[in-house]
Amino acid sequence: MHEFFADANVFLRYLTGDVPEQAAAVERLLRRAEKGSVVLHTSVLVIAEIVWTLESYYELPRPEIREKVLAMLNTAGLSVENSDLVAQAASLVAELNVDFVDAYNALRMPAHGLDQVVTFDTRHVSRLPRIAALTPDKAR
Repeated sequence: MHEFFADANVFLRYLTGDVPEQAAAVERLLRRAEKGSVVLHTSVLVIAEIVWTLESYYELPRPEIREKVLAMLNTAGLSVENSDLVAQAASLVAELNVDFVDAYNALRMPAHGLDQVVTFDTRHVSRLPRIAALTPDKAR
């Protein structure tokens, strides 16, 4: 069995279908992964790139992006690092209208004993639960 790292553009071709022959090739690969003849791996950074691209370039609504991310996480033969946090972050994106990276980081912070973010985007970040957003001059 072969193992591969899958890049964001592979998933984007499949999720958008904007290049049909590439989407079909990805579908064949995902079927092989589902059958166990290959294993695919990807990272949180790839998921962040996918979310950003679907949002900014394809202008998909955040609830639709959440569904696409959750579908990826439930794909047999695809291993996504920190998939539980990725799923939670995707839900926060749709529910709270926050950026994926901010949501993911906020979910990771408690494991490091952190509950405050230094940012200039306090209004946006303050939507995240259990996180205080402070500007640099207020971080004391």
